[in-house]
Amino acid sequence: MLPNDENKQQKPALLSRVLKVLIRATVLLALLFVLDKLLPSISHQTQSFVVAKWQQLSLMQQELPTENSLPNPLPEQRLTDTWGAARSQGRSHEGIDIFAPRGTPIQATTQGIVSKVGENNLGGRVVVVVGPGGAGHYYAHLEDYADIAPNDWVNAGDIIGYVGDSGNAKGTPPHVHYGIYINGSAVNPYPLLQKD
Repeated sequence: MLPNDENKQQKPALLSRVLKVLIRATVLLALLFVLDKLLPSISHQTQSFVVAKWQQLSLMQQELPTENSLPNPLPEQRLTDTWGAARSQGRSHEGIDIFAPRGTPIQATTQGIVSKVGENNLGGRVVVVVGPGGAGHYYAHLEDYADIAPNDWVNAGDIIGYVGDSGNAKGTPPHVHYGIYINGSAVNPYPLLQKD
């Protein structure tokens, strides 16, 4: 083989190796770019989850609401004890209804973690906040939600939604159904709310 022929064979081999190195470098850079974009999101999600669990544990150590300890979710509206009233299909009312003009802001009655922002058949648009002692605070028949999402922290007085007539309340005067659940069982919220 002549030196020129050997040179010609080395050039494709060298070119092939350089091309392979460039392809590997490009793939590695693309992978690093993707990881750089994903890691902050993954890190933020993990951090949010850990913070929410810590807050949840902290709430579980606090006392359950007591008589007259919670503010009215509609501060300017009169409270009436509608607990236990008859409802369709043999049900009884597991909360109280507080009537107000459509769109009136609904305030959280307690600090806690938002566990649900969504819909169900009876309540329509609902928000659930898990508060001190693990009590679930249920707000139903909303017209719309405030800018909140599951795992968000709310304080008493924060706006969680707006009065409406969604769900099985469609066509009734606008109101919020407010219920409290302790260990999965409904309790009458009326005695726990402050009366003005």
